[in-house]
Amino acid sequence: QLQASGGGLVQAGGSLRLSCAASGRTFGSYTMGWFRQAPGKEREFVSCIRWGDGSTYYADSVKGRFTISRDNAKNTVYLQMNSLKAEDTAVYYCAVRKGFTLVPSHTSYDYWGQGTQVTVSS
Repeated sequence: QLQASGGGLVQAGGSLRLSCAASGRTFGSYTMGWFRQAPGKEREFVSCIRWGDGSTYYADSVKGRFTISRDNAKNTVYLQMNSLKAEDTAVYYCAVRKGFTLVPSHTSYDYWGQGTQVTVSS
């Protein structure tokens, strides 16, 4: 089970940190990802992290502004979002897939949390 939280309303240039708490298993051989979906648009890859060694992968649109990390002890993945822009407004979802490959395709993820709304006002 995945539980996402941390969304909210923020002004452009501001920051938010999303959390995704995972339960029900250990995730040593899994990859965790963040995706987002804006109204009328397809679900878009944001970032993912290999649980075992912490390797990361980012979409070009967020590279340098967002940072994904994980806390093994808390079984939680974070998405630190800085320098937010209006175009970052979306519902953000966390997801997990079994395997070590850092995959940006949402169809490759097996389990999804509920979304958390991020709204950036310009």
